[in-house]
Amino acid sequence: MAAVTTQASIAGLRPCASKSRFLGGSSGRLTRAFNVKSNASSSSSSSFKIEAKKGQWLPGLASPGYLDGSLPGDNGFDPLGLAEDPENLKWFVQAELVNGRWAMLGVAGMLLPEVFTKIGIINVPEWYDAGKQEYFASSSTLFVIEFILFHYVEIRRWQDIKNPGSVNQDPIFKNYSLPPNEVGYPGGIFNPLNYKPTEEAKEKELANGRLAMLAFLGFVVQHNVTGKGPFENLQQHLSDPWHNTIVQTFSGQ
Repeated sequence: MAAVTTQASIAGLRPCASKSRFLGGSSGRLTRAFNVKSNASSSSSSSFKIEAKKGQWLPGLASPGYLDGSLPGDNGFDPLGLAEDPENLKWFVQAELVNGRWAMLGVAGMLLPEVFTKIGIINVPEWYDAGKQEYFASSSTLFVIEFILFHYVEIRRWQDIKNPGSVNQDPIFKNYSLPPNEVGYPGGIFNPLNYKPTEEAKEKELANGRLAMLAFLGFVVQHNVTGKGPFENLQQHLSDPWHNTIVQTFSGQ
């Protein structure tokens, strides 16, 4: 949850431009000036210096001591204290990363086929009907295949976390590898454009993964309530935005 703490201080009353401007910034901090008209006089204005600081998800609430903002995506949000144990924190970091990646794939797999089917490019069932289709093998056979493949990947991921760098090379394409002591398998073939795992890239991946997890939950709830897919729900809302809303949906109107 990428909320940040803001600290405002009145810099003084003085005439200034009506457009906000950046004054400066540093790592993990963002300083910006906002010009606000004074109630006392329409010709005078106040300049507020607001500092946004990483590591505090709720303004005024201090982050736990074990979350110091050094981890990518860390904004101090741990109300249940689950990450207090350093060993558990390592697992939770990787668990969120993997769940976020699966959520991004899942959301794309739920939304894009519906969009392409609606516009006539392909003709496939909705995601909630996909399991009813006949495939090249029985459901039990597919389960065994998936179990073996997932078991292989999860074992490698477990080894990666327990001994960082031990499985940092792609098993097939040997020229792909993660930097020393970097964890987060799979890499390699799953990174064909060879993006560097910079702090900015990690922050963006986590932000998109968290958004995808919420979107996945939203798709499931929408279908359970409306019986439709996300794209069809969006089309219905856009056709009459003032009446086709979540309020009317839950009220049954």
